[in-house]
Amino acid sequence: MYKVRIDKFEGPFDLLVYLLENAKMDIYDIKVAEITEQYIDYLREMEELDVEVASEFIVLAAVLIRLKSHMLLPRMTDAGEIVFEEDPRDELAGRLLEYVKTKRIAEMLQKREEYNLAIHEKPAEDMSRYLEDPEEILYASDEQLVNAFILFLTKKKKVEEVTRRYQRVRRAKESIEQRIAYMSDVLERKFREKNVVSFNELLPENYDRYDKTLSFMSLLSMIKGQQCDAEQKENFGEITVIKKDATEINTEEAEDVQ
Repeated sequence: MYKVRIDKFEGPFDLLVYLLENAKMDIYDIKVAEITEQYIDYLREMEELDVEVASEFIVLAAVLIRLKSHMLLPRMTDAGEIVFEEDPRDELAGRLLEYVKTKRIAEMLQKREEYNLAIHEKPAEDMSRYLEDPEEILYASDEQLVNAFILFLTKKKKVEEVTRRYQRVRRAKESIEQRIAYMSDVLERKFREKNVVSFNELLPENYDRYDKTLSFMSLLSMIKGQQCDAEQKENFGEITVIKKDATEINTEEAEDVQ
């Protein structure tokens, strides 16, 4: 048995479209008897819930009942011949199609309105004072001109320093593999004299914070590649880099002592 749900509809056609969609009926092939019963059952249920039924809903119910009678009782002539007329459902189907089309357009316009409401635009500015008199004469003393020029040179120098620093850091980022190769060469020379090397000995001259970070990341890669070992006895303490062979020798010696 088909069960309708009580909801708020914008009009009788909205209710009828809802019933057709839930019954999976084609608008061009409406089962008038079935849909009329469902429509009237819905109106009765609204009355039982003390919901005021608008007159337009009742008018459509009358139209459905008239169509139902036409479908059940075909017209006949006085001679008893059946008269074949156009399908009485065509007019209702046409009105339903127009309603569905209009409803889809309204939903699309509502979505566009909600989208546009979420867009914030900068209010237009009055540019007339610039357009009407584009030429502007600057009145300034010699001292003001000199100070402005000095300020320009100072800002230009700062921009050049920042640009050079950025380029130097960018080059360093692009040469992380070169940093690993550099540290490997330093370790190879240092390990000839001793088995333990301080991490600071692997840093280049005039190093900065980025160089130190880059060297530490390179050291981690070298440890992962089993090129060397490292040790830090306490938090924030000195990091010592240990020769890989020396680590194994020290471990074997410790086992022999035990």
